[in-house]
Amino acid sequence: MNARALSAEFIGTFALVLCGCGTAIFAPPQAAGGILAVALAFGLTVAAMAFAIGHVSGGHFNPAVTVGLVAGGRFPVAEAPAYIAAQVLGGIAGAGVLALILAGAPTGPNVPRAIGLGAAVNHFGGPKEYAMLAAFVVEAAMAALLLVVIMGSTSKRTPPGFAPLAIGASIAVFHLLSIAITNTALNPARATAPALFVGGKAIGDLWLFWMAPIVGAGLGGALSRWLQSE
Repeated sequence: MNARALSAEFIGTFALVLCGCGTAIFAPPQAAGGILAVALAFGLTVAAMAFAIGHVSGGHFNPAVTVGLVAGGRFPVAEAPAYIAAQVLGGIAGAGVLALILAGAPTGPNVPRAIGLGAAVNHFGGPKEYAMLAAFVVEAAMAALLLVVIMGSTSKRTPPGFAPLAIGASIAVFHLLSIAITNTALNPARATAPALFVGGKAIGDLWLFWMAPIVGAGLGGALSRWLQSE
């Protein structure tokens, strides 16, 4: 296994959680322009990391993408577990940095309390939350479409150099769609990282934010393999 590739996956997922989830905390969706800010943070971070280090590892930064690329015939199944482990660890490291930042938030009677990592947690099924089926459907559908974008934009028949932009743009759009529904996971490593620090219901909900993106990505990868005829 290539240590550089695993390091790139760690770094890319670390950046995704730090910048994307950090924006969800410090520029939350309920703030003016918050949904757009969060969507752009996730999309632009993925695009930047794909340009910077995607050539080292392939720029998955997401266990569902790794599984989808296996289903699409673009990635060896034997290397997938190590990639997924690196991604999860990178995400946890990113959430850990956010926890340290939040621990240093200003305090006092006239200072608004920091929202905390709970603002970045994915959710479903609560009193004011969407039902489990709705959450599963949107997460699976987005992951399937993401794999269509990834495999299409990286096809040998596609003009080279534009894949990170297409992938980042699609991730931003998917966040615009689903932040109000699940707070947008789309990525099991991203979902796991803040949940481990928050605990409780966040941990209990994690199964869906692993299963739905992986199922969707697997279907999207298989469909794209047929569409691209590679």
